[in-house]
Amino acid sequence: MIHRTLINRPLVNLLAFTGGFVIMSVELLGGRMLAPYFGSSVYVWGSIITVFMASLSVGYLLGGQLSMRWVSLRVFASVFLIGSITLYPLSLAAESAMAWVFDTIVDPRYGSLTASLILFVVPTVILGIISPYSVRLLVGSAEESGRVAGTLYFVSTLGSAMGTLMTSFYFVLWFEINDVIRGLSGVLLLASIAAFVAAGRSGSRPQEEAQRS
Repeated sequence: MIHRTLINRPLVNLLAFTGGFVIMSVELLGGRMLAPYFGSSVYVWGSIITVFMASLSVGYLLGGQLSMRWVSLRVFASVFLIGSITLYPLSLAAESAMAWVFDTIVDPRYGSLTASLILFVVPTVILGIISPYSVRLLVGSAEESGRVAGTLYFVSTLGSAMGTLMTSFYFVLWFEINDVIRGLSGVLLLASIAAFVAAGRSGSRPQEEAQRS
């Protein structure tokens, strides 16, 4: 059972912001990654958006179910760690995967859809867990559920907006795509470490309070 009074609420809000930022940044980068092989037409973007929306919906469902069984900062930290691990390979194997799909599937519509499925489903599902899990982590009573959910979804969506802006205005101009992917993976790793540290501190406080009493 988690001690919600010991949860670092600003940290959880920051982590939700980070999750939203990374999701939209990766989605925009997906268009740049697929463009050399499949172009940047409306069906390429349709494939990317479809895969991301479907993957996020699965992640939301899994996040809700996971939060009903295990409510812990350590589990939350693990989500970011797994997200980092599943995102990083895109910087190493994306081009090989897209080249294989390009050579195998003639129709660029289904080629772009297949490439999007191969590249983005797993990390996006993992990142989709963040929002519902963060809500469950902070909600202590039914009376505050609406306020907490509204705040967290505001923060997450704001992160998505910032991720969109920063990626489209700056990242793609300043860095190579694979470098941005590695950077986003590193951000998730740092978020995971911060959550693990906070979990360790919140876990030790009840023991310290018990010793003092």
